[in-house]
This record gives sequence, C-alpha cells and structure tokens, in this order.
Amino acid sequence: MKRLINADDVIFDVINYILLSLVLLIIIYPLYFIIIASISSPLEVLNGNVIFLPKGITLDAFRLIFKDKDILTGYRNTILYTVIGTFINIMMTIFAAYPLSRKDWVGRKFFTFILVLTMFFSGGLIPSYILITKLGIYNTVWAMLIPGAVSLWNVIITRTYFSSSIPDSLPEAAFIDGCSNLKLLFRIILPLSKPVLAVMVLFYGVSHWNSFFSALIYLNNRKLFPLQLILREILVQNKFSEDMLVEEESILKRQLVAESIKYGLIIIASAPFIAIYPLIQKYFVKGIMVGSIKG
Repeated sequence: MKRLINADDVIFDVINYILLSLVLLIIIYPLYFIIIASISSPLEVLNGNVIFLPKGITLDAFRLIFKDKDILTGYRNTILYTVIGTFINIMMTIFAAYPLSRKDWVGRKFFTFILVLTMFFSGGLIPSYILITKLGIYNTVWAMLIPGAVSLWNVIITRTYFSSSIPDSLPEAAFIDGCSNLKLLFRIILPLSKPVLAVMVLFYGVSHWNSFFSALIYLNNRKLFPLQLILREILVQNKFSEDMLVEEESILKRQLVAESIKYGLIIIASAPFIAIYPLIQKYFVKGIMVGSIKG
C-alpha cells in the first residue's frame, strides 16, 4: 500500500531543508574562508577578492609558520599537555565516578553532596595562584596538569552512565565469581563504557588543547608556553617572531604576510581535533545522550 503524499508534509520538508542548508552554510563558510584565505595572496584577501575560490595561491604562510621555533615548541608543548593531561583527567574521573555509581556504597550520597558543593563555591584566582606557588609547581609543566585534573561535571556524567547503563546483576555475578573491584572496573565496566569514555576524552582533550589562561597565569618561561598562548600573542597582540618575518623587507609586505600567517595558524591549531572527531563521533553521540538523559 502506497503512502499518500500530504501537501503540508512536502511544504514542511522543503522549508526544513532550506533552513538547515542555510544553517550549514553559516557554519561551514567561515571555516572554508579561513582555508582559502590561508593559501591565497594576502593582498587579494585584504582587497576582498577572495570569496569562494582562492586567488594567487601561495604556501608562504605555512612555510613561515613551520619555520618559527616558538610555534613548533608551542605545538610540542600543547600535544604533551593534551596527552598527559587527558590521561590524568580520565583516570581521576573514572576513580571518582565508579564508587559514586555503586548503590551499595555507604558514603555515596555524602561524598556526592560534598563534591557538588564545590561546583558552587571556589577559592578564586588569588588563592589558587598562592596554592600553586606554595606547592612549588609554579612555572612547571605540572601547573598545566594538576589544577584541572578532574571536572566534577564530567564525573557526574560518567557516574550517571555507569549507574544507568551497567545492569546491577553484572557486578553481582562478577563478585560471586571472585572478581575484585579493580578487576570489575577495568575488565568489565570500562570495556562496556567506550561511548562515555570517548566523550570524556573529547571534552578533556579539547579543553587542554584550547587552554591558554592557566599558562598565562602560571607560566613565564616561553619554552613551556602552549600553542594557544603563542597564538594569542600573534592573533590578539600582533606579536610575531623576528625569524618569521625576517625575509620580508618592506613594512607593507610584512603586514600582508602577517595577515596570511594568522589564517594559517588557525588551521594548524584546529586541524588535529577536526581530524580526530569523525573517528569517535559515533561513540560521542551515544555517550553524551545516554550519560545526560538517563538517571
């Protein structure tokens, strides 16, 4: 039996596709423009001639970017902070969320209340700065890793996933077979929690990759600066390394090349997570929906 076509449904679908296409264009075009502007002649970009296609194609901006030692050092530091920091975050989140998800744990409600309380009250920037200084981790790698070792909001999402997606009969059966809590966690719970773990990796990874405020407050050694702090100097304060523009003699040409470098830096800074996200998208969607709705 053929489905009757309703005129109202057709009109709705047409309007829906038009609106969604406009939204997609609004989101995609700025990213596309940055890409074509980074490989176009800076003069063409400033004159407004680059709209849909690149003009005067050149890769000078990327050549100068990868020549700059500060950017390469910042890139290396950011990768280091992101990888190590995300690992610390995931382990801390798991070890906090697992006991809170156990309904048979006596102190579950009390510790949940204490942890949630910290979401509404904090010491502030000055006490945090004093604490970092007193701990002796000021101007060290640990100043970028320890202060944000765990996010309570992510602990709550992970705890909700553990308690709502893992049936109670599974831990009970494991304990009957002589399984310890650590074996239960690492051999049963975590393999079944790939969606929420993918969400946590993405959340923490993006947070570390985009972080610049902690470095701005706790670091003064340029060799420890993350990429985002270098980008801040270039994009906001217009501070360029002398090595980057040493080949450009005239002031006008330096300004043109500087504009092109800015677009190239945005691409280089965004490329890793743009490449990684499609690989974990299916886990991300499933994890964020289950972890936030159920419970």
